[in-house]
Amino acid sequence: MTRSVSCSRKSLASRSAENVDACASASDWLSSWRLLLLLPQPTSSPRAPTPSVSSPGRSRNVIMMVSDGFGPASQTYGRSYWQYINGHSEDAKTSLDEILIGASRTRSSNSLVTDSAAGATAFSCAMKSYNAAIGVDPNGNPCGTVLESAKANGMLTGLVVTSRVTHATPAAFSAHVVHRDMEADIAVQQIGDYSLGRQVDLMLGGGRCFFLPNTTEGSCRLDDRDLIKESKNYGWEHVVFNKNEFDALTTEHNNILPRHTMGLFHPSHMNFEIDRDNKTEPALHQMAEIALKSLKKWSTGGEGFFLMIEGSRIDMGAHNNDPVAHVHEILEYHRTIKVVKDFVASNPDTVMISTSDHETGGFTLGLQPDPNTYPDYLWRPEVIERARASTEILTQNLILFHTANKNADAMNIQGQGSPRRQTHDYVRKEILDKGLGITDATEEEIEFLSNAEAIPNDILRYLSHAISRRANLGWTTMGHTGVDVNLYAASSVQSGNRILDRLRGNHENTEIGDYMSWYLQLDLSSITEKLTKSADKWFKPKSEFFAAEHPHSLHEETGH
Repeated sequence: MTRSVSCSRKSLASRSAENVDACASASDWLSSWRLLLLLPQPTSSPRAPTPSVSSPGRSRNVIMMVSDGFGPASQTYGRSYWQYINGHSEDAKTSLDEILIGASRTRSSNSLVTDSAAGATAFSCAMKSYNAAIGVDPNGNPCGTVLESAKANGMLTGLVVTSRVTHATPAAFSAHVVHRDMEADIAVQQIGDYSLGRQVDLMLGGGRCFFLPNTTEGSCRLDDRDLIKESKNYGWEHVVFNKNEFDALTTEHNNILPRHTMGLFHPSHMNFEIDRDNKTEPALHQMAEIALKSLKKWSTGGEGFFLMIEGSRIDMGAHNNDPVAHVHEILEYHRTIKVVKDFVASNPDTVMISTSDHETGGFTLGLQPDPNTYPDYLWRPEVIERARASTEILTQNLILFHTANKNADAMNIQGQGSPRRQTHDYVRKEILDKGLGITDATEEEIEFLSNAEAIPNDILRYLSHAISRRANLGWTTMGHTGVDVNLYAASSVQSGNRILDRLRGNHENTEIGDYMSWYLQLDLSSITEKLTKSADKWFKPKSEFFAAEHPHSLHEETGH
C-alpha cells in the first residue's frame, strides 16, 4: 500500500544547516584541497600504462559497483554463511574474494565518519566533500561527475540500484544539490531538466514517489510536476513500474532493454531481497545482467559505457541491525558480482571496480552479552538460516496487527479468545516463530512486542537484537563507522593485470574517481566549468535550500 509522506523539515534543516555551514568554512575547504594535492596524480603513475584509445569497433567500459555500508566483517559474514548453507569447505571463495585488490579510506571533508552522499561524491567527482553533499564541492558548488564526463565523450551511461534512484549514491553520479534530502530536485535533474540535459541512458531502481505529482496518492513531491510525463521531453522513451512490464519490454526487444528506459519498481526503496516478490520486483543481479547486455548492444559504434551498480540495501539491513536482511543482501550482491565478472571476462577493454562508501553498524562476528561472563568464541549461522523475513517487514506486520486490534476494540468486535491472548499468540507464532525462527521466546520478549503503544523503531531494534543475540552477532551502532573498506577490481584479459596497478594497496576514496577518469580519459574539470557557468539558471545554493521547506526523503528512517 502507498502512504502519504510527512514533508516537514524544520528541525532537520536547522541541524543540517549547522553541519553544512561548518564544513563550508575556509579552513575546512583548504584542508580538503591540501589533502587532494598530496594524493598521487593519475597522469604521473609509473606503475600502469596509459590506456590507449580503443581500436575502431571496440568500446572501453567501466562498471562501478558500490556495496553500500559493507565493511570487512560483513564480507566475512557473507562468506561464512554462504559456505555454511551450501556445505562448502572453509577455503571456498566467494565471487568477491577472488578479486580483492586493496582497501579504501572513507572519511569525508568535514568528518572522520562519512555518510553515503559524501562517500559517493568522492567516487563521482574524485573530490572530498561534506556529509550530505550530492555532486558538490566543500563550498556547495557543482562538481562534474564521471558519468557526466563519460556522456560528454559520447559514451553510454546507466544506473542500477535497489534504493530510490534519487537516494545518495545514484544521485551523486547524476545530480547536483547541496543536501541529499533534496530528492525532488534530484529527480528533476535525473530526467534531464538542468543545464547538461539528460545524462543517463538507463536507470533502474526504486523511488517512484519523487517522480509523481502531489495530486497522486503516495507522491513525495510538494509540487504538481509529473516527471514521468515530463521525461518524454528529455528523450526518455520507456518507463516501467514492475517486473512484468520489465520482462515484457526485454522480451519484446530480444532480451535487452531499448535505449532511454527508466524502471521505477517501488514507490520508495525496493524490498529487501529476503522479502522481495519475484512477480513484482526484479533482483539486483537480474537488473544488472539486462543493463550490461543492453549497454553492450547499444554500443555498436564503439562508444563504450559507464555503469554504476549499487547493492543499496546492504547498508539498510545494517542500519536496522538486522543480520537476516543484511546477509541476504550480501548474497545477492555476490550473485551480481558474478554476473559482472563474467561480462568483464568476455568483453575487451572493460574494467569493474567494487568498493563501499563506508561500513554500517559496527558489525562484529562474536558477542559478549554479559560483561561478567567470559564470551563464547563462536557465532551461529543456523540461527540466521531459520529466519524467513526481515525485521523491517515483521515490524510493519506487527504494527498492522496492533492497528487492526485497536479498530476491532473500538467497534466492539469480539474475536476468538481474549485480545491479550490473541496478541501473544500472534507475536509468538507469526512474528517470532515463522518470521525469525525463534522458538524459545521469553515472556519479557512476548510482553514487549505485544504492547500496542510501542514505537515502530523500538520494535524494529528489539527484533533485530533478539535474533542477533541468539546468533552471537554484535552491533555497536545503528549508524556508520569510520573503518577502511575492501576494494575489489577485475579487468578483461585483453587489458592485462597492469591496468589495475593503480588500485592496488590502500587508497583514499577519491582515488577511485581518479582511476575511472584516467582509464576513460575523462575531463571532470571541463564539466565543472560548464555547470558553474550556468548554475544561476538551475542550481539551488545552500542559502535557498535552508530558507525553504522541502520534501523529506525519509533517509533518516530507512538508511543513510
